[in-house]
Amino acid sequence: MGQSFFSLFLKYAFLAVEAQQVIALRMMRLAAGGALAERELQRMMSEKAWAASQAGVDAAISMASGKSSTAIAHNAIRGYRTRVRKNRRRLTAG
Repeated sequence: MGQSFFSLFLKYAFLAVEAQQVIALRMMRLAAGGALAERELQRMMSEKAWAASQAGVDAAISMASGKSSTAIAHNAIRGYRTRVRKNRRRLTAG
């Protein structure tokens, strides 16, 4: 069976917590205004579209190669968590 639904749930829960942290950091940056806020807004909008399209392409490739739905979900969550962690590091770096 490989990776279980329980581990999928845990990964999703961690993604939810990490994403909320990034949202809070971004909201603080946007509330501060200025050029940094404008850049963050532009980055956020383009990032969302790119992440969604990339997840769709990755899922399609995984389905075509015969991977299970659980494996496909694990891969999607891993991709999103990677991007979320990078944003959290960038937003807390100073």
